[in-house]
Amino acid sequence: MSKSELFIGIDVSKSELEMAMRPEGKAMTFSNTEDGIALLIDFLKPLCPSLVVLEATGGLEISLANALAIKEIPIVVINARQVRDFAKAIGRLAKTDRIDAEVIAQFAEAVRPSVRPLKDEETQRLHALNSRRRQLVGMIRSEQNRLSSAPKWTQKEIQNHLQWLKKALGKIDKDIADLIKGSPIWREKEAILRSFKGIGPVTSATLLAALPELGTISSKPLSALIGVAPLNRDSGQFRGKRAVWGGRDNVRSALYMATMSAIRFNPAISSFYNRLKGAGKPHKVAITACMRKIIVTLNSMIKNKTYWNPLVAEKCI
Repeated sequence: MSKSELFIGIDVSKSELEMAMRPEGKAMTFSNTEDGIALLIDFLKPLCPSLVVLEATGGLEISLANALAIKEIPIVVINARQVRDFAKAIGRLAKTDRIDAEVIAQFAEAVRPSVRPLKDEETQRLHALNSRRRQLVGMIRSEQNRLSSAPKWTQKEIQNHLQWLKKALGKIDKDIADLIKGSPIWREKEAILRSFKGIGPVTSATLLAALPELGTISSKPLSALIGVAPLNRDSGQFRGKRAVWGGRDNVRSALYMATMSAIRFNPAISSFYNRLKGAGKPHKVAITACMRKIIVTLNSMIKNKTYWNPLVAEKCI
């Protein structure tokens, strides 16, 4: 390792940015505010770090990540699970903000994850709208469950809240549709995605916002990104069952719902599912295989800018 290489790990919380440096071992704390982020960048810029790594923390990291990217500081936002697994592997089981920052910096130095372009502002906005939509749907479901067993004294209040939530959901749906319509690239991609019977507006918007790699990489890594690629579990002479895990759960959830619809209404996917079931595959295995088949098909459609052709598909699937 060159003496000039410097790796930065930053633990992001609501109020503070805990920064650790490798290999120097220095640590500093900045406030997670506009002024604090500016001070952090002023400190880092002259040092020319080789890599800055942040954990994805539900959106708290977005302002800092964008600010670092604008200043052309190499930045990677990684899944928090990767850092926790790394911490366990090196025996760092204690957890504080300072320790987390040190572990992230050590992860950056040892693993050196590849720098990927951050989402642009419009994609971040679409992603935020999709996240808010999921929250509203969850709140509506919870209130409907409460209403079924609520005493008469509170039913009216729950009904009023449900009405408000449904109105907010309608506005979010309109905002998402308007945002997609305002982008020629997204309009074309959405038209291609929705030509596939089973893909509706929610799934297409989720894919556009949370899976920008669609159509740009090959099928195997794309399936792994989502978490629908079977992974080997072998050791020595032991051959375990392959299983799927990890990946982007919001994309996987949307794809699952689209797959359930496609099994009912898309003859090609329905036929594929029935063949798997007829061969003795368990329901979950068959569903996962259909999810993988759909995302591989959509990936090819977006890459080649072709619409769904059921006649061709039924011969291939």
